Amino acid sequence: MNLFQVYPLFNIHLEKGMGVFVYDNQDNEYLDFYGGHAVISIGHAHPHFVKRIEQQLHQLPYYSNSIYMTIQEELAHRITTQSNYPSYELFLCNSGAEANENALKLASFYTGKKKVIAFKGAFHGRTSAAVAVTDNPKIKAPINDDSFVVHLPFNDETALENEFMHNDICAVIIEPIQGVNGIEMPSNSFLQKIQQLCNAHNAIFIADEIQCGFGRSGKFFAHQLANVQADIIAMAKGMGNGFPVAGILISPKIKAQYGMLGTTFGGAPLACAASLAVLEVLEQDNLIEHAADLEIYIRNKFKDLPNLVQIRGKGLMIGLEFNFPIKDLRNRLLYEEKIFTGNASNPTVLRLLPSLSIQKEHLDTLYLSLTKLLS
Repeated sequence: MNLFQVYPLFNIHLEKGMGVFVYDNQDNEYLDFYGGHAVISIGHAHPHFVKRIEQQLHQLPYYSNSIYMTIQEELAHRITTQSNYPSYELFLCNSGAEANENALKLASFYTGKKKVIAFKGAFHGRTSAAVAVTDNPKIKAPINDDSFVVHLPFNDETALENEFMHNDICAVIIEPIQGVNGIEMPSNSFLQKIQQLCNAHNAIFIADEIQCGFGRSGKFFAHQLANVQADIIAMAKGMGNGFPVAGILISPKIKAQYGMLGTTFGGAPLACAASLAVLEVLEQDNLIEHAADLEIYIRNKFKDLPNLVQIRGKGLMIGLEFNFPIKDLRNRLLYEEKIFTGNASNPTVLRLLPSLSIQKEHLDTLYLSLTKLLS
């Protein structure tokens, strides 16, 4: 039986990872500046992460959400405390798309409305509601209904205000840093305007923190850079350092009812142990502050690279925009320099999404390789 080939693949067979490095079946070492789409938050095979999962594996790997599980309560307490959302509640699921799906459904339950504002360049997932708010018609099948969604220009406050004036809005969903679109950031005033309009019109402000959350931006959540508070926050990717776990944080104004949301595998003890390990390492090793510090180092170190247009992003969610398409540069970094990086829908942006445990010496290695290939 063959795999259903929906992914273009690099001809590299990875077999193991350790820290900020991965290794192929020929034992070649690669410096990982991509982290599998920003998933690896504390490093490959981190000892504390491995230990936490192994301990839970010997206890209770899985049971359904029909029983009380202390480890779920422990995870909820840690996330809400470390993120400074102490009064919010946690619903656990399995993937980013599922998190956004539940966020949108919950917003509609709460408001009794269905019109959703999303933005140009957005990527929120591939399931039914999540793909409807995604700005990519190529991944929408005829069965996917997006008639309830309007995609507005990014950072356009006038268009946002006009849409609220002319429609009864259920929710606004936004990535506080657009990842797939090439590390595009909304202005602080734009996020503040979203919060203001949602509060004034009984709409739900959904922050999609799936790629930029859990410290990658230099704050626990990237929307906190703008001093705003979302009503629902979607989380995944770096939440589990490679273990499939996701969730939404939910404002106390939204009240739970039995049966309104559900999941078979979401919140399983193994997933909770993985996420707890991430949170513990983030705190113990000060990795969120470390990400913020390294952004300054990147901006100072990389600013004079040949053909560089600008450096985008915050923390360790960085886009290097060049004045040419970066496809060949990315391939040469991988095959000649043994460095993983990412691309974006913007063909001129090289994405850097490394583990938050990356060090200055690794950034120096990337800089030297880029200088060599660009000269």
